[in-house]
Amino acid sequence: MLVITGCGNATETKNETQTNGGTASAPAGGDKTTLTIANATDIESFDTHNNNNTMSEAVLVNVFDYLLKNDAEQNKVPVLATSWEQVNDTTWRLKLREDVKFHNGDPFTAADVKFSLERVAKDTTLKQNTYYKHIKEVNIIDNYTVDIVTETPDPIMLNRLSRMGAGILPSKYIEENGIEAFLKAPIGTGPYKFSKWTKDDRIELVKNADYFGGTPKWENVVFRSIPEASTRVSELLTGGVDIAAGVPATDIARIEGVDGLSVEQAKIQRVLHIIMRMTEGSITADPKVREAIDLAIDNQVIIDSIAGGAGIPTRTSVTPGNFGSDPSLYETFEYDQERARALLKEAGYENGAKVSFSSSVQYKEVAEVVAAMLTDVGFEVNLEILEASSFSEKLNSKKFNELFLLGVGNSLFDASNNYNRFKKENAAGETDYNNPEVEELLQSALQNMDVADREKQYQKVQQQFTVDRPTIYLYQMKGIYGIGAGIGYTPRLDEMYYAEDITLK
Repeated sequence: MLVITGCGNATETKNETQTNGGTASAPAGGDKTTLTIANATDIESFDTHNNNNTMSEAVLVNVFDYLLKNDAEQNKVPVLATSWEQVNDTTWRLKLREDVKFHNGDPFTAADVKFSLERVAKDTTLKQNTYYKHIKEVNIIDNYTVDIVTETPDPIMLNRLSRMGAGILPSKYIEENGIEAFLKAPIGTGPYKFSKWTKDDRIELVKNADYFGGTPKWENVVFRSIPEASTRVSELLTGGVDIAAGVPATDIARIEGVDGLSVEQAKIQRVLHIIMRMTEGSITADPKVREAIDLAIDNQVIIDSIAGGAGIPTRTSVTPGNFGSDPSLYETFEYDQERARALLKEAGYENGAKVSFSSSVQYKEVAEVVAAMLTDVGFEVNLEILEASSFSEKLNSKKFNELFLLGVGNSLFDASNNYNRFKKENAAGETDYNNPEVEELLQSALQNMDVADREKQYQKVQQQFTVDRPTIYLYQMKGIYGIGAGIGYTPRLDEMYYAEDITLK
């Protein structure tokens, strides 16, 4: 097994800082007017329409509001919209709040909803466009009423409006200053305002004293990017952060041994899986090779040895609690090393099958164990470990070779989110997966208003994926969070950090 690491040396990295010129937040630790949260990765940008990972959304929900959002139990609750009704299969009417201002003082109106949703629907370069491109137009009925009109029936419009990509941007500010100026000094309607961003280090937010939802709980909220789990834990132990995400199971006892500190574990939406290139000429275009990879991996060993038992093996990413889940594929996996070796021999690779396997440093330990398991059955693995930003860049440009490891959440709480990247249009250049029967099911389900029939369509897709194997699922992750003294925090299934839900005890 050959291992290549692409991790940058932090001491050699000059982080780029942007600020709005406001007062910087106070340092973390000891100052309980400041909440500091440590994540493994940074956001992609402050463009809520042009991000594509959960950690970005987890931060941006504090700056930008949605029309409605999910509460902790995934019920839809009002935010910028006060009510909504479906007029017909292709039209939703929403009434808007009349007491909301953006951080620069501009009033929030129907024009901002039209600008925001039509932007993400029409601009094909935005990463969230694929989830909103069926929106035909947003009609302004009056200053505080809009009709959202879609090209085709949309059974999950409310799910779309309560997730990343549906953040409401300030139309007047952007039209006057341009999107680049906005990204340097972003403003939203949320409870916290942008103060400073030092890329790959920290984001600093300050409270929005004019927030329509009441005075925010914290003076400052800081999100720090700390890739190494051991460093996040050390920062928690020394009071440098109040919440540390992604705590290794081996550190739980150490944290709980410190007076006042605690650990919370919770099931999260994210499923870790290995995506495979099926491009003609690739070794993984051979179904026997893909099956051999699947059978070579002992999911439970990875869960026990790397995640400390904090995971559930699965053969689907549509886990219980999401629309369209197939329970028969949950809490199960396939493992047969002898059969894996035999399949490689049948495929003509009895003397070794060379594959490249890429992973973010965030999942380095999992990737190393998977690579060792593949080596055991006869693969020659070129393992590439990349720092988060390099991995994200390669992911977005579809430049991975045979295999890459990805943890994927589901903020739509709907099976359509899990298969978006496998639709023919989106799979081109990445997996190049193309099963016409699956494509027809996916396209039909997107506009099927018959709930029961739609559920069956997604269950058929999941069963077919166990045969086609364009991806292999490892396990649904459980989040392990270290929590500082005096902090009250209950992790959410969707991994969002709503600072207003995090309290002082």
